[in-house]
Amino acid sequence: MREIKKAAVIGAGTMGSGIAAHLAGVGIETYLLDIVPKELTEEEKKKGLTLKDAKVRNRIVAGGLERTLKSRPAAFYDLEDKELITIGNIEDNLDFLKEADWIVEVVFERLDVKRNIFSIIEKNRKSDSIVSSNTSGISLRTILEGLSSELKSHSLITHFFNPVRYMRLLEVVPVEETDKEVLNFMLDLGEKVLGKGVVIAKDTPNFIANRVGVFGMMYLIKVMVEEGYKIEEIDKIFGPALGRPKSAVFRTADLVGLDVLKDVSKNMYENLSDDEMRSIYQLPEFMVKMVEKRLLGAKTKQGFYKKAVVEGKTDYQVLDYNTLEYRSQEKVKFNSLSQAKGIEDVGERIKAVC
Repeated sequence: MREIKKAAVIGAGTMGSGIAAHLAGVGIETYLLDIVPKELTEEEKKKGLTLKDAKVRNRIVAGGLERTLKSRPAAFYDLEDKELITIGNIEDNLDFLKEADWIVEVVFERLDVKRNIFSIIEKNRKSDSIVSSNTSGISLRTILEGLSSELKSHSLITHFFNPVRYMRLLEVVPVEETDKEVLNFMLDLGEKVLGKGVVIAKDTPNFIANRVGVFGMMYLIKVMVEEGYKIEEIDKIFGPALGRPKSAVFRTADLVGLDVLKDVSKNMYENLSDDEMRSIYQLPEFMVKMVEKRLLGAKTKQGFYKKAVVEGKTDYQVLDYNTLEYRSQEKVKFNSLSQAKGIEDVGERIKAVC
C-alpha cells in the first residue's frame, strides 16, 4: 500500500520552504534541496571558507529555511517540526531523491529550468515514487517532453498557494499518462493528510485559480492606472466589502511576489494567442520597473506596500505607482463603502457597494 514517509522538495524559496514546513508539520520527513552558490559572500571570505565547504554549498537552502522559520504568519505550527527537515543541494545530495516517496519541484517559473530539474529527478528517483511540480501555470505536458513514460505515469502538478499552511486550495493537475492510482492517492493525501481543499484542473495555461485570479488582478490594475485610482483605494473596495480577504488585490500580490506574478502573466500572454483580452496580461511599465528594482513584495520586504518607521512609529506605507516612491496611506472614503458598512450578508453588501 502506497505511503508517503519521506518527501523531497527541490527549491528553497518562499514556496518550497513553505511546502517543506507544511509536510514536516503533518509528520512527513522532508529533504529540502537547492542549488550550490557560484560565489562566496564577503562574510564567507573573511571566515576563510571556500566553495567546497558544506556551509557554503548549502547556504542558499539554509537561508530559505531560516527565513521560513521567521516568517509571519508562521509557516510552522510547532517550530520543533523543523527537526524533520534535512537540508542539502542538488549536486551533493541527489541520493536523498532515492529515499523519497514523493518529490516536489518548486523552482522558479522557467520552462528550461523545470525541464532540467525533472531530468535530474528522472535519473535519481526510486521507481514508483511520485513526482510533482508546483508550477503556477506552465504546462506539465511541456515540462515532461522527452522524458520516460514511467516518469510521466507518476507525474502531476500539485499547485499550492502562499502562505502554504493557511491557503486551503490545492490544484492537482494530471496529464493523460498519469496513472489513475497515483492521481487518486494524491487527491486523498491532499485532503486527508495535508488538510487541503483539492480541485482537479486541466493542463491548460495557469489552470483555474491563476487563470481567473490573475486576469481579475491585471484588469483592475489597468483600470486603476487609466482612471487614476490609488492602490489603497482599490484594496479598500476589493477587500471584505466585496466578500474578499483583507489582503484584497495588492497585499495579495505582495504575498504572491511580483516576480511570480510577472512570470504567470507572461505565460498567459504567450499561450493565449487567440484570447481577445490577451493584452491585459502585459505588465504596465511601473510594474516592470518594480521587478527591476526588486520591489517584489513580502520576500524583499517592499512591494506595493512597505513597513517603515516614521518618527519612531511603524507606518505601513503604500507605493505611488507614478513615482515609485513610498508614502503614508491616505484614508479611503467612498459613499458606497459607508452604505455597505455593517451589512453582514455578503450578497447584500456587494449590492450596496455596487
